[in-house]
Amino acid sequence: MSKYPTHDEQGRPIVAELGRAETPEETAARKAAATARHRGNRSVFSLIFALLASFGIVAFLVLVVVRPDAGPTQQPVDYLAAADDAQPAVDEPLIAPVVPAEWYSNRARLATDTADDVVRWEIGFVTAETQYLAITQGIAANPSWVAEQVVDAAAGPTVRLGGLDWISYDRRDVDDPGNVEFALVTEIDGSTVVISGTADDTEFAILAEAIGKEVLP
Repeated sequence: MSKYPTHDEQGRPIVAELGRAETPEETAARKAAATARHRGNRSVFSLIFALLASFGIVAFLVLVVVRPDAGPTQQPVDYLAAADDAQPAVDEPLIAPVVPAEWYSNRARLATDTADDVVRWEIGFVTAETQYLAITQGIAANPSWVAEQVVDAAAGPTVRLGGLDWISYDRRDVDDPGNVEFALVTEIDGSTVVISGTADDTEFAILAEAIGKEVLP
């Protein structure tokens, strides 16, 4: 027990540093200061809680709502079935070659209402090397349509693949070639067929050979 009194005869607390009982005004001020400190602590706690809750909501949105796609572009599609479904809409046979099992198609569609009036059948592939290759079959196409497909690249050497003669268009030295780094173009009956993409020569050749196996007797 302290040897010094803590309260005066009226029961009022003695302030050690003053050596006397605190006045009613000092008591009120002390209590007001304690209340302010308490409220301040509660405000800081509330702010921290609100920030943590906000971070939790943002993390949830990032992980659940806007999580990235699992594949390089889209989920695989059955391009062979899509070709069967689209075939009745056009007279020309739609090209849908069998590709290596390690490849998959991420796009297959028939575009009939086009700005250039060229009906086109499109298939996109992701190759075994996770590169992109596309087949674009233009029905009754014209030279300007071909130029658009190869992004106005100059015609290069003609190569024979799959029993077909293909004109090459090389854009691999362009700063930003996009998805058309290289292209091969050939004529098959009433269609102009374009292979374009980012793959290497080997995978271009695989697709060209597959097309030749499908269209030639």
